[in-house]
Amino acid sequence: MQPKPYSAAVRVFHGRWLPEEAIPAGYAALIGAYELPVPLPRILAAIGPRHKVYQTDDWNIYTPRHAPDADLIGNLTFALRYEGLDLAVLKALFCATGPDAITDIVRASPTGSYARRLWFLYEWLLGTRLDLPDAIQGSYALVVDPDQQWVTGGATSTRHRVRNNLPGTPAFCPMVFRTPALEAFVARNLAGEARRLIAEMPADLVARTAAFLLLKDSRSSFQIEGEDPPQYRIQRWGRVIAEAGRRPIDRAELERLQRIVIGDARFVRLGLRAEGGFVGEHDRHTGEPIPDHLSARHEDLPELIDGLTAFDKGAARELDPVLAAAVLAFGFIYIHPFEDGNGRLHRYLIHHVLAERGFNPPGLVFPVSAVILDQIDDYRKVLESYSRRLLPQIHWRSTDRGNVEVLNETADFYRFFDATPHAEFLFACVARTVDVDLPAETAFLRAYDAFKDRVHGIVDMPDRLLDLLFRFLRQNDGRLSKRAREREFAGLTDKEATQIEAMFAELRPHL
Repeated sequence: MQPKPYSAAVRVFHGRWLPEEAIPAGYAALIGAYELPVPLPRILAAIGPRHKVYQTDDWNIYTPRHAPDADLIGNLTFALRYEGLDLAVLKALFCATGPDAITDIVRASPTGSYARRLWFLYEWLLGTRLDLPDAIQGSYALVVDPDQQWVTGGATSTRHRVRNNLPGTPAFCPMVFRTPALEAFVARNLAGEARRLIAEMPADLVARTAAFLLLKDSRSSFQIEGEDPPQYRIQRWGRVIAEAGRRPIDRAELERLQRIVIGDARFVRLGLRAEGGFVGEHDRHTGEPIPDHLSARHEDLPELIDGLTAFDKGAARELDPVLAAAVLAFGFIYIHPFEDGNGRLHRYLIHHVLAERGFNPPGLVFPVSAVILDQIDDYRKVLESYSRRLLPQIHWRSTDRGNVEVLNETADFYRFFDATPHAEFLFACVARTVDVDLPAETAFLRAYDAFKDRVHGIVDMPDRLLDLLFRFLRQNDGRLSKRAREREFAGLTDKEATQIEAMFAELRPHL
């Protein structure tokens, strides 16, 4: 394929406005030159006319002295040096250039670290071997720059004289960039903070807090999907969440969990989809799909699920638990392997990783779904952060069943996405649990216990009525309604009712 020129200054690149007229560089230049059919990287690079490096939401603008040579190796070197690894772009590029272009790069610089990294990535991504002898010189280079993106310990490749520290396999390897927000979250050691908080609480209070948060998370996971199931289904799913991390994740386990989530499967096909899938609406007049997100092709599902499984058993054990949970869970939801139940299983996978890695205090579940429900708009923005860039690259047609049929190869789009926004969002959810939910719930239970004790000091009352009294006071701004005084609590004297209302007002800041 003959590439287009690399050096034209533009104001708009593939529908994305630049902050000023500039020359696309690195991945942007390669996508433009080779017309690569890939989702645009979240942040692109360009060479501006001024001697000032600056950033916008989706562009990094560099100075003329940063300008790469206007050719393949120049922009590849620029990308590896300044932009980290975008595996989807690289794989599409390697397919477009063919093996000879990469072989020429390596032969021209056999000891160069960038050349050997590209050589390794070509063979790793495409599963093929270039016509090159094994490297015999050059110090071992890291495939991923650990100052740019999160990595694993890695294994040595003597053929390329590199250390493969990629956080996954060719079947599934999303990348997470190091950002100030993620660095700060990791440095906080949220798991340690949660354990110290729990250690200061009486054991019975911990148990009650754990039970409440578990039920709250289960209920919230259904509410996120717009469902209001009976209490027994909420409790059943809560028991499943409580066991997260005890069984390895594989296709059989995911299908077992789906059966539990669905319950009544008379109108749902269980197991991996046998046709296309999308998230969105249907045109009310024609029934045509209006997708917000297009799921992976059903033909690709077995291999993608195997990739998820390999990640969970391998790289996930070396990454920070919250980073690993974000990669696994959001990777799953983008793949969307089932007809129904994907959302709750996606959030279950967060619990799975955190529990399996011992991130949670013993016996306690972080109520991630409850926090997500409370921040549902931010959650949707995070999901759309990739779906919005993915949709334009998927060619599809509607079927006579109101579904979609994907017409092009898309599996790599689900293997190699930028999970940075997802990791930042999940870390913020976990931090909210440690900073707000755990302290608030324990304060509530302490105040509720005090309420019960002080009511018993005023009047004898069975627990059933005590709970009803508490609910009435909470729902009626701390006052007993005329109806309640005349019916359920007609036995209270005016003095007792006034004492109870005054006592509730004292405790109310914690209730």
